Amino acid sequence: MPGDATGLRRLAIFDFDGTLADSFPWFVGVLNGVAERYGFKPVEPDEVEQLRGYDARRIMRHLRVPGWKLPFIANHMRGLMARDIDGVRLFDGVPATLQALHGRGVSIAIVSSNSADNIRRVLGPENAALVTHLGCGSSLFGKPAKFRRMMRQTGIPADRAIAIGDELRDIDAARRVGMACAAVGWGYSRVDALAAHRPDRLLTRVEEIAGLFDG
Repeated sequence: MPGDATGLRRLAIFDFDGTLADSFPWFVGVLNGVAERYGFKPVEPDEVEQLRGYDARRIMRHLRVPGWKLPFIANHMRGLMARDIDGVRLFDGVPATLQALHGRGVSIAIVSSNSADNIRRVLGPENAALVTHLGCGSSLFGKPAKFRRMMRQTGIPADRAIAIGDELRDIDAARRVGMACAAVGWGYSRVDALAAHRPDRLLTRVEEIAGLFDG
């Protein structure tokens, strides 16, 4: 696994929605309103689990979302979350995990298509203070560039870093930059779909994250 040959990992790059923040129920609740506004296919209740097994490009094809609309949809979704932010919470165990990593001297970064303001509000001041780098507003497929920027800003190479996310595109982005990836099974993508994508680690409990930084 990348990162093991040269010593302990020193950089954790987290996704936010579905990894640190339990936002999937909110996402499902607003999705069909967004579909009506932007003219793509609404999601039936019995389709949700099916879509959780698809990668982002297949979801776009299924819902008939043209790529040129993505920036407008993403911006609208950020605004909706800002409106509803009091209903979005961190997963249980996330604050303790961030504290544990910070205590070990691990640099904590977040790369997300969400806004910095939304992320800070959900984290709260105490947890937000533990995050040293934010790469926000990234496009749906723009994470590799953000990962490279985080490594440049921290001076920590790919073999001392790990990406932690809940979607198939998080695994793909990490591979693009030669970084290990831990997939988490409590977010947007189904566990079986994540496993089939063969991440370096597949986690099923938040408490397992700290173990990624053991010797």
